[in-house]
Amino acid sequence: MTAERSSADPAGRARLDASIRGRVQGVGFRYFAVREARRLDLDGWVCNEPDGSVHVVADGRRDALEALVEVLREGPPASIVDGVVVNWPPVAGGRYMTGGFAVRSGGHSGD
Repeated sequence: MTAERSSADPAGRARLDASIRGRVQGVGFRYFAVREARRLDLDGWVCNEPDGSVHVVADGRRDALEALVEVLREGPPASIVDGVVVNWPPVAGGRYMTGGFAVRSGGHSGD
């Protein structure tokens, strides 16, 4: 199940907001997401959610974000991904995240 809505700016940057469901906690999924996002030169974060899902928010080139979605659909070897819900929200005030990609606690307030 995927909801697609584009919000790329003229420079080709966009924001991805994804929720990954399945056996995705306790299997190294967050660290897998960090490694892949850094490889793709994306900024953002990943966290475990109380409902058992993993939440990813990332900023970067649209093509790199789409590549991240593809690897999130596969996940690390110990995971079983049942579904990825993808949204392309507008960037509030045109401000993108900077500073790399990291793991956050599940109790964040969002960006």
